[in-house]
Formats: sequence, C-alpha cells, structure tokens
Amino acid sequence: MKQSFDAAEHDDVDLYKLLIGLVVPRPIGWIGSRSADGVRNLAPFSFFNAVAASPPTVVFSTIRPHGHHKDTLANVTATGVFTVNIVTEEVIDAMNVTSGAYESEVDEFEVSGLTPVNGSVVDAPMVAESKANFECRLSQIVPIGEDGPMAASIVIGEILAVHVDEVILDGTRIDQAALKAVGRMGGPLYTRTRDLFSLDRPS
Repeated sequence: MKQSFDAAEHDDVDLYKLLIGLVVPRPIGWIGSRSADGVRNLAPFSFFNAVAASPPTVVFSTIRPHGHHKDTLANVTATGVFTVNIVTEEVIDAMNVTSGAYESEVDEFEVSGLTPVNGSVVDAPMVAESKANFECRLSQIVPIGEDGPMAASIVIGEILAVHVDEVILDGTRIDQAALKAVGRMGGPLYTRTRDLFSLDRPS
C-alpha cells in the first residue's frame, strides 16, 4: 500500500526529502565560474542534467533563499558563462570539499587543491583533474517559486566546447566503465556506476 503526499499539505523540506530520495541517481553538475571581480568559484549541484543536443544544452538549478543568490548564480548572471566538470570516483573527495559553504571571496580550487584551467572559449575555470569538461554560455535563467528558503533558479546553458580525456574515448563514444562517473542519491549518499547492463530497444 502506498502513502500519498499532497504537495499543498506538506512543507518544502518534506517535499525536498521525497524528491532527492526518489529521483536517483542524479548526475552532478560541478560548476566552475568566476565572479565579476575575478574570484574563481567551484560548486556541485545535483539538480543537473543534459536536456538537448541541438544546440547542446545543460541545465542546473540552485536555491536562492529569500532572494539571496548563491555565488555560482551571481557569477553566471554577471559573466554569462560557466563550465561543467564531470564528477568521477577519482575526484569525489575534492568535490565534497567544494560543497562547503564558503564566503564569496574564497577560491574553492585553492581550498580543494584542484588545478584550475581557464576555458579556451569562455572565461571560466575548469577542473584539470576532471576527465571531461564543458564550456558553456548562459542561455537563460528561470526563477522557480516565490521568495522563500527553497526558492530556486534554473540556469540553462549552451555547450560551446567539450574536453574529454582520450583514455575514455572511442571516437565520440564514452567508455562508461573507464569514466567511473559518480551519482548523487538522497542525503549524504552517493553511488558508483560500475554495475552496468545493456538492453536492446524494440524495433
């Protein structure tokens, strides 16, 4: 027997717990940006995905509690560009370090010990240790929800360039076993992507 939850009768925190526990595993958008003053920023977002191929487009969302923009949102709004860095087993601990709540003048690359590499197309930092990186130009920011602790903004970006470690490449196909991507589950839980299987689509 299923228990039903009417969204109108539950607070945002309860609904958030249901979402992050059920919409799993979620890919992690590790977003690199730079402030208008030139300070580098790096932060992970698990409300992230690829949503189109023509033009190649990604989205991520970030909360804006009571109208306050997180550093990533403020930076992307100011500069119009960002990078996405793929999170794998090799960099998961460093990614966790960058998830901390730091002051806006703090450079998460320095805190985590990661190597910043400036984009070749956009003026935003990439993670050298990541096996793949996207350089993105802001397409649109869509506010979601009324002003409050869980209000959010969806950031839509067009991919202008892709950088991929040759070790995981076969032409333009990605060796998933070699990629070793990590996904986000509910709460503090993450998942590896080693248990792979294939299915043939019906004709």
